[in-house]
Amino acid sequence: MTSATETSNEAWPVAKNKMVTAIVASLLGWSLDLFDLFILLYVAPVVGKLFFPSALPTLSLAAVYASFAVTLLMRPVGSALFGSYGDRYGRRGAMIVAVVGVGIATALFGALPTIDQIGVAAPVIFIILRLIQGIFVGGVVASTHTIGTESVPPHWRGAMSGLIGGGGAGIGALVASIAYYIATEAFPGDQFAVWGWRCMFFFGIISSVLGFFIFNKLEESPVWSELQAKGGKVLRAPVRALFSREYLPVLLVNLLITIGGGAGYYLTSGYLPTFLKVVSKLPSAQTSAILIAGSFVVIIASVLAGHLSTLWGRKRTFLMLAIIRIVLLPFCFIAMGRTQDVGMLAFWALVLTFFGNAGYAPIVIFLNERFPTALRATGTGLSWNIGFAIGGMMPTFVSLFSATPADLPNMLAIFSIGISVLFLAGAIIIPETKDNLR
Repeated sequence: MTSATETSNEAWPVAKNKMVTAIVASLLGWSLDLFDLFILLYVAPVVGKLFFPSALPTLSLAAVYASFAVTLLMRPVGSALFGSYGDRYGRRGAMIVAVVGVGIATALFGALPTIDQIGVAAPVIFIILRLIQGIFVGGVVASTHTIGTESVPPHWRGAMSGLIGGGGAGIGALVASIAYYIATEAFPGDQFAVWGWRCMFFFGIISSVLGFFIFNKLEESPVWSELQAKGGKVLRAPVRALFSREYLPVLLVNLLITIGGGAGYYLTSGYLPTFLKVVSKLPSAQTSAILIAGSFVVIIASVLAGHLSTLWGRKRTFLMLAIIRIVLLPFCFIAMGRTQDVGMLAFWALVLTFFGNAGYAPIVIFLNERFPTALRATGTGLSWNIGFAIGGMMPTFVSLFSATPADLPNMLAIFSIGISVLFLAGAIIIPETKDNLR
């Protein structure tokens, strides 16, 4: 197969319209599915009371975030299933089934009875549905995180990495923020706890409908198609190959970056809706405004950091961002906890959002470059999802270790230092991978 370095000196052999379709499909696929996941973060305080009631608000929050972590834990299973399919039979089919599946599972949450209606069966059903949703989301990662970067020329792959991983997250959060604003306006006060949160989950059906129509027009990844056309080796058991002596060390080193990057995301953008409501006690309108602004910041930060990895290299970019995060993230949390001024609170929240998301922007292309085409969907999907599953547990631990909401800023600061140090360790160990997609 032609290497990325060689191809970069030639005309990219993919028609512009096909490349645009692949970019849009990858971006929308990931953003729509993250929208489905983000909904829970926006309604966490309400869902905590309805499904996991407790005398201590932080324990209810911990239970909700634990249900979020359960979804993350199932994502590696989804990556193993859909990634294996994508490596053997193509990325397109895996993407269609996974995106539609996530949308349907999300919509079903809106129809669930609460603990007051059916007792302890309510949280059990809630958790089971979260498990199912997690499997499909894992499949989305295995497909969207490969077909997008495989469809663009080498000099755009860093920016594409940021656009998928961070831009998709930003768009998903933006849509969730808009949905939250609409739901709180349509169902103000106590009505939100009755119907508002349900309507937000019902919005999840959008991803199923859009995903089906958009991805049906998507063509297969040109890199994967080239492997097939040239009679390249297709692995019969990609998951087994990933855990072989050759690739297991690669996977383990990857996890240092993905755990650090994933935890940084979930402790910043992921925890921000709860922070603004529980710690800062902002009204819903002000919370929505900050979150919507933060969504745009995520997109900008991710694309910039992703493209910076093309200019500077993946390793140097990770190192720089890790050092910045060690200093800046804890400072932002403490500043947010101490200020009563809405303008300053918004400023620190957006700075936190920028660097919390910039850190993981180059991860998609970095993981792609760590594996050959025949193993890329499986290797990328499992590296990403195992790391983000572990990183996604951090909000649960933050809530558990905080006796009261007033303790959350300091605890978030402590955890952000720990995960940033881990991220830095990974950045020091990893090799440079730029232009190594083969």
